[in-house]
Amino acid sequence: MGVMTSLKPPFPFPFPPLPSLTSLTQSAWAVDEMQRRVVLLLNHVTQQEPQAMQRLAAHTGRVVAAQWRSFRFQARITPAGLFDLADSETPADLHVSVTEESTFASLQTLLQGNKPPLRIEGDAELASDFNWLVAHVRWDVEEDLSRLLGDTAAHTMVQTAYRLLKGRS
Repeated sequence: MGVMTSLKPPFPFPFPPLPSLTSLTQSAWAVDEMQRRVVLLLNHVTQQEPQAMQRLAAHTGRVVAAQWRSFRFQARITPAGLFDLADSETPADLHVSVTEESTFASLQTLLQGNKPPLRIEGDAELASDFNWLVAHVRWDVEEDLSRLLGDTAAHTMVQTAYRLLKGRS
């Protein structure tokens, strides 16, 4: 029988190990970046509908707290009728929670053009306008993809994603 020896790398590794995915999702900078990306997406979608911006502008300075599963953020409504990331310590005027826990069910609902199941609590006027936004404003993913990839590729990608998500139910 042979003798087992411990192998050492031929050179020292001076860099710290890469962080795990779990530690990345729990790090403050990663959470902050995700929140900023969500606000950018919300603003992109809101800008497609001028009436949505008008309705939001009427609530300038108000803060909306949103939550889905463990992801949460707060956004302040700007005078332009868009959103800006708000400090988590600021009291919210409206609390919006997506009640569907399943990622796939949520994506299926959105791809079908339906609104996700929500619980909305807080200021009645703001809640009414926010509910209108959820009912009338949709992200046209295919249109955005077509600007990057062309109509045919965008249509194929969206249809494929829809079929894949539909098959998981």
